[in-house]
Amino acid sequence: VFCFSDPRTDPWPLVYSPIPVTLLFAFYLFVVALGPFCMRQWKPLKLRGLLVAYNLAMMTLSSYMFYEFLVTSILDNYSYLCQPVDYSRSELGMRMARVCWWFFFSKVIELLDTFFFILRKKQEQVTFLHVYHHGTMLFNWWSGVKYVPGGQAFFIGMLNSFVHIFMYGYYALASLGPQMHRYLWWKRYLTIMQLCQFVAIAAHSSYNLFTECPFPDGFNIAVFLYILSLIVLFLHFYYRTYISGKQ
Repeated sequence: VFCFSDPRTDPWPLVYSPIPVTLLFAFYLFVVALGPFCMRQWKPLKLRGLLVAYNLAMMTLSSYMFYEFLVTSILDNYSYLCQPVDYSRSELGMRMARVCWWFFFSKVIELLDTFFFILRKKQEQVTFLHVYHHGTMLFNWWSGVKYVPGGQAFFIGMLNSFVHIFMYGYYALASLGPQMHRYLWWKRYLTIMQLCQFVAIAAHSSYNLFTECPFPDGFNIAVFLYILSLIVLFLHFYYRTYISGKQ
């Protein structure tokens, strides 16, 4: 499984070779590094209409992906404890592979989050956590779609899509302007929801390390270690934002 890519997903956009996502990531880092310098001469852009449309579109895409992950896993009797990848070209196997690709592609689209911050001169939002999370998710899900599009991985995509429905809903409200701030009291609970998501994924991926399951241990180990890094970074963010009072 580690050496051979899935022939079903290999022909799909951005999957066959790591070069396109690597170039995309390099361009992303280039914009992160030089974007603020290029914006020095410009006033911050408002982008209100664009942001509302973008966030609502991402909220809709997240809802679609959550629905597809959930319904396909139910129809195919997926196990939450041990689920190997269905490499067949059955209708449900292909349906799960397709939503995994859409989830990967959503990580490409989400790089726009950073560009919008830079164009609005909100450089304080472009933290290490922000760049690390966006960049690594791109490569994580590229490898997921190329080698294991489905199986145990469905749980990560389903849970993350569910959380992103609320996250982009929050962003959509926030982008409407300061008059909406009184409706955004639940930001703290959104961060708690994200942390709960990471704990659930850590438990889910680590369980198979102690049981016999035909899903590759290497991917579960990689997911577990990556999720631990996000738990540490998000706990640090939570402490600085909601406990110590340092934004």
